[in-house]
Amino acid sequence: MIKSREKVLVTGAGGFIGSHLVELLLRKDYSIKAFVRYNSMSSFGWLDHIPESKKLEVHMGDIRDKDSVLDAMSDCNMVYHLAALIGIPYSYISPLAYIKTNIEGTYNILESARHLEIKNIVIVSTSETYGTAQYIPIDEQHPLVGQSPYSASKIGADQLAISYYRSFGIPVKIAKPFNTYGPRQSARAVIPSIITQILAGKPEIELGSLTPTRDLNFVKDTVNAIFKISECEEFLGEVTNIGTNTEISIGHLFSLINKLLGNKAILMQKKNRIRPTKSEVERLICDNTKIISRTSWKPVYDLESGLTETIDWFKNNMGKYRPNKYNI
Repeated sequence: MIKSREKVLVTGAGGFIGSHLVELLLRKDYSIKAFVRYNSMSSFGWLDHIPESKKLEVHMGDIRDKDSVLDAMSDCNMVYHLAALIGIPYSYISPLAYIKTNIEGTYNILESARHLEIKNIVIVSTSETYGTAQYIPIDEQHPLVGQSPYSASKIGADQLAISYYRSFGIPVKIAKPFNTYGPRQSARAVIPSIITQILAGKPEIELGSLTPTRDLNFVKDTVNAIFKISECEEFLGEVTNIGTNTEISIGHLFSLINKLLGNKAILMQKKNRIRPTKSEVERLICDNTKIISRTSWKPVYDLESGLTETIDWFKNNMGKYRPNKYNI
């Protein structure tokens, strides 16, 4: 277990899940180095919207650059690796970008850890690596199926990390969240897409496929689970699922959000939002037995309470989104 006085690196810290993890670690009094992608405007992403802290140091670099990663990790004892390209539609257009960011970026973390003797590394993966459920609920032994370049790149990154554990003894743990939602999520994701379109007053809400089901997890539950995984030595060299063991279809999800917002918008399926047939993951539902049996973690939020908190946040932050424009 890492002590709070030791420094922790969080890659992807300016992103959706990363910024929530930084907040959790600050509440626990950790010293944090937040790794964010270098940009000319010195934007720290969502970290710009959380209170400054003497415990938080922001380090700008590029996960694809080994020198940058090695420099960031040089005075840290632990790494939470979240930096990744995550948009599935864009992975059809630029698969190489996902290979370089997700696989080579993870290599840079692992190789740097090998030289620096980092004590604890959590690689944050995704349930997309399982593909459409071959049995339910999906446990950690479920086959891995790359149904998109994105999921294939995450499979590659996870397997590389496990190989470093087996080959070099690098203390790696793989946290595999099922679909996470909440404040600050990208508008490309289905829940923010529905909420922002409704709040913008659109009478017809544009979505893709309505039949796929997802196991939805509120972001505060997800980051708490990631933290619990980091604390548990039993998870070394292993994959651990994070989920609720429940599922809801995209169509029913729309109806629930519509109800919570007191809205009567109707659905419109748009071809440009539908994945290629063989690439669509039709069903995801998590077997969370492993994390619940080995840690004190369990989901605190049910779907309705998580959506309510998410909707309230979006109502106050609509100016940060462009609901009339669909970006892949």
